[in-house]
Amino acid sequence: MSGAVIVLIHGAWAGPWVWDSIIDRLSTAGHRPYAVALPGVGDAIDPDVPITLEMLTDSVIADIAGFDGPLVIVGHSGGGVVATQVAERLHDRVAGVVFVAGMMLPSGRSFDDICADVDLPSTVGITADLEFTAERRISTVPVDVSSTVFFQRADPAAAADASRRLRPQQESARLITPTWTTTRYGSIPKLYIEALDDRSVPLSAQRRMQEISHGVEIFSLDSDHAPQLSATDELATVIANYSNRLCSVSLAP
Repeated sequence: MSGAVIVLIHGAWAGPWVWDSIIDRLSTAGHRPYAVALPGVGDAIDPDVPITLEMLTDSVIADIAGFDGPLVIVGHSGGGVVATQVAERLHDRVAGVVFVAGMMLPSGRSFDDICADVDLPSTVGITADLEFTAERRISTVPVDVSSTVFFQRADPAAAADASRRLRPQQESARLITPTWTTTRYGSIPKLYIEALDDRSVPLSAQRRMQEISHGVEIFSLDSDHAPQLSATDELATVIANYSNRLCSVSLAP
């Protein structure tokens, strides 16, 4: 079957629903989009069973085991760390990795490290407004705050709906740091889609991650942190076109 398998990985507190707006557009472009559901998010998570990056990676790999053909791994926000680790593990099948306002981190470095590089506080974005359980193992985003930090450029009704759909997040599954090698993940083509009006992952942090990465293509979207809602057509087109190029190279004799 032609086209790429586009694996869509959501960020913290979200779910596969965050990609609903672009699924049909990617399918129409000839690709096979698949949005995964990461463990460690939801109303029934067990705070006594920490979810690790290895477990997140295993979950994605198991979910996509039945797909053949080239893979394009797309990570939004913190899902970028999971996308990185999946690409490291499956490097021989991955045609490219796309970061959507995502955490494109050097091996062994955290997002807090990136923020420190550009003099951003550790409470950047949504962090200062998070609500935690007593032992700080699970965090929740207040509905009113998410609309103004994540979805401020979206249609108000869509922003309100998305805010209500956010769920508790296990902190061990959010505060993750990738480990990768130059010969595996490091050798894979990458596209960074920056969000110019991002209040969650500020543009200075996005550009710092771009600066310390090598060989990364960059595309700018005039959007908030969630271009799935605020720049839907543009986001789908960029991902589809990039996948088209990668797929033609991957399938070349």
